[in-house]
Amino acid sequence: MKLSSRITQITGGGSDGWSVHYRALALKAAGTPVTLLSMGEHDTRTDPSILAAMDASARGGNTGYSPVPGFPSLRKAVAARIAGQTGVPTGPENVIILPGGQAALFAAHHAACDPGDRAVYIDPYYATYPGTIRAVGAVPHAVMAHADNGFQPLRADLDIATRGAKSLLINSPNNPTGAIYSDDTLQDIADVCRTNDLWLISDEVYDTQVWEGRHVSPRALPGMAERTLVVNSLSKSHAMTGSRVGWVCGPAEVISAMHNLATHNTYGVAGFVQDAALFALGQGSAAEEAVAAPFRRRRQIVMDSLAGQNLVRPAPISGAMYAMLDVRATGMSGEDFANALLDAERIGVMPGESFGAGGAGHIRVAMTVADDMLADALRRIAGFAGTLAR
Repeated sequence: MKLSSRITQITGGGSDGWSVHYRALALKAAGTPVTLLSMGEHDTRTDPSILAAMDASARGGNTGYSPVPGFPSLRKAVAARIAGQTGVPTGPENVIILPGGQAALFAAHHAACDPGDRAVYIDPYYATYPGTIRAVGAVPHAVMAHADNGFQPLRADLDIATRGAKSLLINSPNNPTGAIYSDDTLQDIADVCRTNDLWLISDEVYDTQVWEGRHVSPRALPGMAERTLVVNSLSKSHAMTGSRVGWVCGPAEVISAMHNLATHNTYGVAGFVQDAALFALGQGSAAEEAVAAPFRRRRQIVMDSLAGQNLVRPAPISGAMYAMLDVRATGMSGEDFANALLDAERIGVMPGESFGAGGAGHIRVAMTVADDMLADALRRIAGFAGTLAR
């Protein structure tokens, strides 16, 4: 029997970009000591108080079906958080709870795009973006954000790429680059969306990890609330990656339509997980800052560990839990460098090419190991680069 073209073509017939990471995992599983810097997974687990709330809810009987769009109490809490952060009036009718940020990206593109529609995203990009677009039947199209411009997309490139498109997907603070889009960049994005009548899908899962500058949700810009779908989750803000609780925020009529999609797709998020999410949000910004603090500290470790040499140069790390390192001075591609590094030093990193052509000649380091281990790995990466240049 033949499978559908939609499911067989999700990756576009190519690699999913994780081959070096999978090789590092295989080495580690075989007993080889490997320093894994290849995955955005907190090295601290979900706070025990959140787990206690989840356990109490489950043991209290909240294990049945839950309302498909989410409990009203959680939708209200998410809406209040968004309104407080952005200044945009937001109610529970503007929020649907979904099983994680990835499900939210999928739902947002289903809402914005018909089969065959052109859906634009910024390169470098999170590895699932083009596959998510293909999965809804739309046609992915990348617009390059160049390293030499701080990975900020240019207005002229956006204008060209979005002609005839239906949607534009952005991510700030950005994975993999660590860039935060400037006010000028966001204004350009908003202008392009208004001019070309685009849906803007704004992935803001790293909005609590801002080290330099400020995060502005484009939904707060003039004329954008009615055309912006904001994707977010508790995965990064509260170290709840495995709990799978996220949301889309947008116009009420879009959220109502997503209710229909969720009814035929995920059919809700576990009630005890939603109760844990409500508890987590109730801890306020102090809890979010505590989860983010190690990455703020490790950002400086990256800068200090790579100072005094020019073969491995970090791009500006304005936000998120990653450092994008330029290794072009070694004469190697990011993929070749990552594979050689794993062979020689047993350090697993992601090749920049895993995130698109804009990441060529770079590697992405996740700042998700203990401080001393990170500093040691970075020094070894720089030392390894030095051996290549001899």
